[in-house]
Amino acid sequence: MYDELEAARTALVVVDMQTAFVSVDAAAEIPVAREIIPNINALASCVRDTGGIVVWVVSTYGPGESDRWPTFFDHVMDPEPGTRFRDALSTGAPGHTIHSDMDYRDGDIVVEKNRFGAFIGSQGRLEVALRDRGIDSVLIAGTVTNICCETTARESAALAFKTIMVEDANAARNDEEHMATLATFLQAMGDVLPCSKVMAALRAGADAEAVDIAS
Repeated sequence: MYDELEAARTALVVVDMQTAFVSVDAAAEIPVAREIIPNINALASCVRDTGGIVVWVVSTYGPGESDRWPTFFDHVMDPEPGTRFRDALSTGAPGHTIHSDMDYRDGDIVVEKNRFGAFIGSQGRLEVALRDRGIDSVLIAGTVTNICCETTARESAALAFKTIMVEDANAARNDEEHMATLATFLQAMGDVLPCSKVMAALRAGADAEAVDIAS
């Protein structure tokens, strides 16, 4: 589907690779998220090297009513785990930070969200950041595949970004949920590719751009 990428117009959007999701025994631990760290870091390095941008999306649920999301915290989640979840992902809490093993660098963009999807959940700030930089292709990585990553990917596709879910740079609680999301996304919304193919497409796109500039 998207075998070619214009590297300089590509953004890697890394969803919720925060201490609260990644660390052992954390409040919202997704064990498989630790396994995808090397792939995300390699992909981030490739995106930067080929002229694209890296965006780190962090879930942020503070004590204020504006972050409360009543339908989720009052009805979907039970009160005790809901409180733990919000406390862990409040600004200043240890769980809120980007996990220390992630290759976050100066110049990367950080966007906070208070819903599952990073476009709606950031009140449009993510879309503005991408549009302002001329981005037309979005790579989705992070956790949880079938919740925040899927919602963000669907929003991205609906906003007419060429969207790729990177299959070995997303993590769910189990393989069944992971694969079900990727299969559904591929049917109607965008592409699903492994890191190796995405990085090859980025490098090919960067080489083509260099040839165009030189000619």
